[in-house]
Amino acid sequence: MIAGAARWPDVVYSNGLFYKSAVAAAMHGVPLVVKLTTDPAYERARSLGLFGGDVEAFQHDGRSPAIGYLKAIRRTMLSRPVAIVIPSRYLARIARGWGLPAERVIVVANPAPPVGRLAPREDARRRLGVGGPTFVFVGRLVPAKNLPLAISALRHIPAARLVIIGDGPERRPVERRIAEEGLADRVTLMGALGRSEVLEWLRAADAALLSSSWENLPHAAVEALATGTPVVATSVGGVPEVVESGVNGLLVASGDEHALAGAMRAITSDVDLSARLREGALATAKRFDAEHAYAAIERVLLTAAGANGVSGA
Repeated sequence: MIAGAARWPDVVYSNGLFYKSAVAAAMHGVPLVVKLTTDPAYERARSLGLFGGDVEAFQHDGRSPAIGYLKAIRRTMLSRPVAIVIPSRYLARIARGWGLPAERVIVVANPAPPVGRLAPREDARRRLGVGGPTFVFVGRLVPAKNLPLAISALRHIPAARLVIIGDGPERRPVERRIAEEGLADRVTLMGALGRSEVLEWLRAADAALLSSSWENLPHAAVEALATGTPVVATSVGGVPEVVESGVNGLLVASGDEHALAGAMRAITSDVDLSARLREGALATAKRFDAEHAYAAIERVLLTAAGANGVSGA
């Protein structure tokens, strides 16, 4: 199917199935542009149980033949694209370490979603039954999100509530941690929700919570800022490219339960801080304007097509 579809376009833009896309583009002599949101070799190694560390440690693992093979496939897949679009400077730095030509690596941050006219925050809180301090996590329930850390941090903040929106392979471990911490009455697993519901929960929250052990450029954080909600997060990967501590959220060291709890407590107890961060959230969300991001990607695609003798006019 991919090979057939690659016959007619002036450029192939791939968000996944990179190897098949590379083969299809090569078969028809069509330029290939890839959108890369993670290290594909790392994700594959994790899914196969070959590696349990973070993405940076993975880059330096040279002992395993199986991991070496996955890295070789990655190198082959990414040797074909004329441009590789990456959402964060953090992942771009890692990608350049794979031997990719620097001029082919182009950073374009993920855009903030259009949120339309949102209800006032207090209206959203009333509709959702939010009465006390409330944090919201939005995303896939996967090991990288380190939700057990968020649940443990919540234990130090009496009366605070955590709403977890999303699903994934870590649901059972998350449920176990909630039970172990005795927080069943303060942590709600909502499962996957519709986009309008997600935005309403973010709008109602005191802060979006991101306790990740590693991230590229977290779309959930960008989405929270677009609703005017600050973000409490661990300072990993590309998170500092979105969350500016003291401006639109608070950052803490990765894996530090007490530091995370301290940031959560500060944002719910300091009214002036909360108001300032909310103003900062709306202001900085403008940096992730969708039109800017799409225009940047369009320029990349037109340049790729032009390199193949196709006019961008």
